[in-house]
Amino acid sequence: MGRVREGAQESLDAQRLFDDVKGIADTGFVVAFANRNDLHHEWAIGVAAQVTEPLLTCEAVLAEAAFHLQNVAVILGLIGDGLVKVAFACDEHLPHLAALAKKYADRKPDLADLCLIRMSELYPRHSIITVDRRDFRVYRRNKREAIPLLCPP
Repeated sequence: MGRVREGAQESLDAQRLFDDVKGIADTGFVVAFANRNDLHHEWAIGVAAQVTEPLLTCEAVLAEAAFHLQNVAVILGLIGDGLVKVAFACDEHLPHLAALAKKYADRKPDLADLCLIRMSELYPRHSIITVDRRDFRVYRRNKREAIPLLCPP
């Protein structure tokens, strides 16, 4: 009585862990979500279905996504619908962004990537939701710490 089967308890624990996952949206996720023809569209739809609060992002990501989609209205709709929320101002983090740009100069990071690295430092419980596994496996937050990622399989 009052006991939960071991397997059921593991499921509850896994659900609690998933409920605690918070996200920072990268360009690839936004594009995949909005473009039915994208290779990762189904994955992005699945991730979005689990979102209970807006995914944090930056204006550089939204500008890149609007460019790739060739549709600003879709991006504005994602903001209006509450899927994403701008939670970063570049001008407040210029020294950090400049240091990251210098550190990763050999990889030629774009502004969006630098902003997301910094956002990961500011929001350490948030995973970056990205299709760009290659670069984000190299990038580090707080100089040496791996950035938690949520990527398609």
